Amino acid sequence: MKLTFRPLDLKLKHTFRIARETRTIQNNIILLLQDNDEGVGLGEAAPTSYFGEDVSSVTKVLVQSDSILRHSDPFQIEDITNHLKNEFPKSAAARASIDIALHDIIGKKLQIPVYRLLGLNRPESKLTSFTIGIDTLEKMIKKVEEAKDFPILKIKVGFKGDIEILRELRKITRAVFRVDANTGWTPEEAIKKLNLMEDLDVELVEQPFPVGSIESLRQIRRYVKIPVFLDEDIKDSKDIPAFSGVVDGINIKLMKCGGIREALRMISTARAHGLKIMVGCNIESSVSVTAAAHLTSLVDYIDLDGHLLVTNDPYLGATVDKGRLTVPSGNGLGVEARGSVSQQTM
Repeated sequence: MKLTFRPLDLKLKHTFRIARETRTIQNNIILLLQDNDEGVGLGEAAPTSYFGEDVSSVTKVLVQSDSILRHSDPFQIEDITNHLKNEFPKSAAARASIDIALHDIIGKKLQIPVYRLLGLNRPESKLTSFTIGIDTLEKMIKKVEEAKDFPILKIKVGFKGDIEILRELRKITRAVFRVDANTGWTPEEAIKKLNLMEDLDVELVEQPFPVGSIESLRQIRRYVKIPVFLDEDIKDSKDIPAFSGVVDGINIKLMKCGGIREALRMISTARAHGLKIMVGCNIESSVSVTAAAHLTSLVDYIDLDGHLLVTNDPYLGATVDKGRLTVPSGNGLGVEARGSVSQQTM
């Protein structure tokens, strides 16, 4: 297989701020795998500095992966992805781009969608949350008003005054609230704020504490009724057992775990430990968001809105109408290039 790639700089509609960072552009990479002129697979890497990746590190991994892929059979996904994980254990986003492209190329060769390749029914249209990043009250109100068609909003919290802003937002919308602290709270703050949020109809909270705060998680479970989900704490399947009985659910992202193969292992592991499952994303184009969307029949909650937060997504894939996400029916990922963008020219 021939591997080529190019940068993809996604421009955000609004400055995106969470508890630990702010950005206006997301620097990703689009990858193309071509198998002897017989098929082309599309993939995407959306690296984050929190997990030690950026465009430079992804580029290095992809360059080094070329020799591994050059003489590989794309149908041997398990062997290829295991080899890449052994070689590049800390490069999940880079590995995810290859994993996604392999599933895409095989689906196209077999003329079936990825969900059928995985032995799944076509996912039913399900509601996805829409993310409201941290901002001034006035701007957060504007963002909520712009998202009036979304029945579920994911509100970023973890900052001084977050509970007051959440109260003001509740006055202008009846949408379901999910909150994400992105490691921004202390145990005392979490207990106090989450108990107050019960009156604001908050459905769940993500990652209230820094990674590794298992005793703090046990503590708030004794005092808080709102379900707690983990994101940053759970990178792949090996991280799950330690939190069995400690939290209520996990957020799976292809860019954290290395792609579809590992995401399937995470789903099985989480179910074995009685945990609920959300599938989420970073700020991504329709390529990797659609890849994750093929797994939605296996999960409880969907947070796949990364492609909706940008102004220059060059691809068409999973669609969202009034908050309801639909997976395309085309072969492979079912993703197509918009306008003049060509998948063949990289």
